Amino acid sequence: MKRVEIRIRPTSAGALDEMGARFVKAWKSGRTKDDLLQFESPAALFRALSPKRWELIEQLQKMGSGSVRSLARALQRDVKRVHEDVVRLMEYGLITRREDGKYCVPYDVIHADFDLRAVA
Repeated sequence: MKRVEIRIRPTSAGALDEMGARFVKAWKSGRTKDDLLQFESPAALFRALSPKRWELIEQLQKMGSGSVRSLARALQRDVKRVHEDVVRLMEYGLITRREDGKYCVPYDVIHADFDLRAVA
């Protein structure tokens, strides 16, 4: 089962250390536990993965694969806007294009994990 984890983690020395440790572990083992998509703030996450984009991912998971046009029809959205969202989600690796030209979500599980903490 292929899985991606989405996190919010402000850029800090701890975050950089964790990223370095994940890289070294992947380098030595030749594989990663899960793919990781990390954002520095909730605002950055919600800019990248808007409600319309989440809906697009969910629809594509239901369909298995599809064209931009078939996604636009299923979502009752403008083809141009769906195309823009598909392109952006491809940049994040949440959607890929198959050899037959159709798009798909390459993950069985997309897990989002973040905390909201009071300032000390």
